[in-house]
Amino acid sequence: MRIAINGFGRIGRTLLRLSLDTPDLEVVAINDLADWEVLAHLLTYDTVAGKLSEPVTLAQDSLHVGDKTIKVTRESTPESCAWGDSDVDVVIDSTGRYTHAQKARKHLAAGAKKVVVSAPTKEADATIVYGVNHKDLKPEDRVISAASCTTNCLAPVASVLNNTFGISKGSMTTVHAYTQDQRLLDAPHKDFRRARSAAVNMVPTSTGAAAAIGLVIPQLAGRLDGRAIRVPIPDGSMIDLSVSLEKSATIDDLKEAFIRAENEDLKDSLLTTNEPVVSSDILGCTAGSLVDLSLCKSIQGDFASVVSWYDNETSYSSQLLRVVRHAGEIG
Repeated sequence: MRIAINGFGRIGRTLLRLSLDTPDLEVVAINDLADWEVLAHLLTYDTVAGKLSEPVTLAQDSLHVGDKTIKVTRESTPESCAWGDSDVDVVIDSTGRYTHAQKARKHLAAGAKKVVVSAPTKEADATIVYGVNHKDLKPEDRVISAASCTTNCLAPVASVLNNTFGISKGSMTTVHAYTQDQRLLDAPHKDFRRARSAAVNMVPTSTGAAAAIGLVIPQLAGRLDGRAIRVPIPDGSMIDLSVSLEKSATIDDLKEAFIRAENEDLKDSLLTTNEPVVSSDILGCTAGSLVDLSLCKSIQGDFASVVSWYDNETSYSSQLLRVVRHAGEIG
């Protein structure tokens, strides 16, 4: 399958790194407005992921990564990208700018067959979390949202709890690595808390991940809400989901449900661990959600708390590539 990437930031570069070990997904074109000398350097040297093992060179309008040659451009709009010239099957838009289907659809006018947006997308044909609702994707769905990194951690956990015990209501807190949409030092931002230094503060802020769960699991629409706390680390995040259950569950019941799911319906999308891990230990995890069984709690049977880890770059990008592959396979 021939893939293009629009936006070569943290997610875009992680996608390319992962694709190097995924022979059936070939990145053939990348578009970004930044200088390609800098982008090639950032692909090679990564503070979180380390140095790329394959050599990276630039030659005219091509990026050479190991034995792969990728066309690179600096177009300012999707319709200018000429994806058709590269016979692109699926474009991944990871710019964070085209989060309305009307805008994302312009990639189709440029010759791509489908577009997957790495963010919640208004009026998308489908919002998909692989492993949870990817089987709902239809061949005619051409603008697809892969939701957010947090939703890709939350949805598998919520799915297991709802399918096994039923969820009547709940609240989620994500403890999340800081992102580009914060200030390194105190500086103006429309969110006064995000205006404060990301490097030295815990920053409470909003997240739409819990409220958006209804797009992925319709039964849970309106039943979950949540908040985010950004913390001073570059990568590695977790959710703490607390829910009222419709059916009583012990701690062992909770653990058994997640272990069963990781070996059956949610294989690859959800994993479990009993190890006493911390955030740096889960970097590079390719599952969308890594449930920490040692932190499962049950209070009087009908109230549960579950903690699950996610690498907000690699876990999400891995899930996104699974969506891309599935979208291509169904035509």
